[in-house]
Formats: sequence, structure tokens, C-alpha cells
Amino acid sequence: MTSPQDEKPATGSFTELSETDCKELLAQHTAGRIGFMAGDGPQILPVTYQYRNGSVIFRTSPVGPLAALVRRTSVAFEIDGIDEQSKSGWSVLVNGFAEAMAHNYLLTTAWETGPVPWADGVRNLFIEIKPRKISGRAVRGAARG
Repeated sequence: MTSPQDEKPATGSFTELSETDCKELLAQHTAGRIGFMAGDGPQILPVTYQYRNGSVIFRTSPVGPLAALVRRTSVAFEIDGIDEQSKSGWSVLVNGFAEAMAHNYLLTTAWETGPVPWADGVRNLFIEIKPRKISGRAVRGAARG
């Protein structure tokens, strides 16, 4: 039996993801986290989303903490995939501005084909995140030998 001090740290290969790869991952997934500065400090909350027309959109309650994003707010949005067993994973980070969707056509199509929240209750406020920067990274665990 080896002690933690006897084990060599396993290192994996780290890579930056291209913006194209990041956008493909955003389009393939539907759950992420949004980070923003709230009145009582930083918040990070999970949302179900849809990536469409170059933006991230999600539905939320008009009275919950995310309702503050109705006004243009600087945000960070992240999705990821992690495999703790293989010590590998990836993440995509979208930095941009969130605000309520206001264009009638976009709202109509969002109601018809947009994201469906997992949480119950009234979720009739659509928020759109317009990216300033999309970046990502991946790490693949070291081969065990």
C-alpha cells in the first residue's frame, strides 16, 4: 500500500478549445451556471438554456434573483463536463451582457422552441446573454501505467 506522499502526481494534457469547439459544446448542452454580481454579493445559479443565433437564452421567474438581469448586466456563463475517475474534463466560459429579450419575433420563437426550465412555477421572463468573449479549455487525464 502506498501513501499519498509516495504517489507521483498524475498530470494530464491541457488544451485551449477553439471558439468553434466552444460554440458546438454550447449548442449540444442545455444546463449551465450563470454568475453575476447581485445586491448582496456574487451569485452563481444553475439554469437550463438554449444556444441560438449566437446568444445564450434562458427562462426565469420575474420575481427571483435572476430577474435582476432584466437590465443590462455583465455576466459569466459556464458549462462543463467532468469525469473525476479519469481526471479529465472541459469547460466553456461565456463573458458578456445579459438583459431581457425585448424583440417580439425573438420572444415568439423563444416561447415556441426555446429552453424549458426544469424548475416549476411561473418562468415567463426570457433573458438573453450576448457574448463578448467565448473561451474554453480541456484537460485529459494522464495515462495510468
